[in-house]
Amino acid sequence: MTEHKKMVLIVEDEKHLADLLADYLHAAGFATHKIHHGDEVLPWLLDHTVQTILLDIMLPGTDGIDLCKKIRAKSDVPILMTTARVEEIDRLVGLELGADDYICKPYSPREVVARVKTVLRRTDSTSDTNKDIELLQERCQVAISGHTVELTNTETQLLALLMKEPGRIYSRGQIMDSIYRDYRVVSERTIDSHIKKLRKKIEACEPNHHYVQSVYGVGYKFEPK
Repeated sequence: MTEHKKMVLIVEDEKHLADLLADYLHAAGFATHKIHHGDEVLPWLLDHTVQTILLDIMLPGTDGIDLCKKIRAKSDVPILMTTARVEEIDRLVGLELGADDYICKPYSPREVVARVKTVLRRTDSTSDTNKDIELLQERCQVAISGHTVELTNTETQLLALLMKEPGRIYSRGQIMDSIYRDYRVVSERTIDSHIKKLRKKIEACEPNHHYVQSVYGVGYKFEPK
């Protein structure tokens, strides 16, 4: 019975790839629907409910970027965007489309399934998801698994930004614009240095989970347990 299964919409014009993803998702317990043309997506969504959308960028008809914008304007459904060009991910993050994750081709179908599960865990989580970590912003402290850690003001702002939208990938440029609002000249290496120090403090108390994660070539994100 598929009515109890979570539905994943696969929007992919390469039919063999869509079929492969569907097979792996079915094996993982998901229901799927496949659409191969961008113009068919929005009309289909008007009559159907899905829990996740796998959305390719390069599509015939309406492309994935426009679709993501239009879907996000009306719905918070998790969207994982796929692209065949790794440099495209930087542009996508810069556009702040509201996608929940970005996957570069060629990818492992198992990785895609894992990413779908991760996104759904975040969206299905209750308000106590982050009970093991709490940012005490006014005190410049973070409480982790019963320990309290002192943070610098910059580390506090950085963690607050990442925790604001768990799972969202922030580029270094976005982080700099958010933290340094006086538009002082700051290099990307400075952000990397703050991230490294913040991670070290957090992981000294909780070594079994990486709350602050790097996305190669893109930026950083906060990943709750």
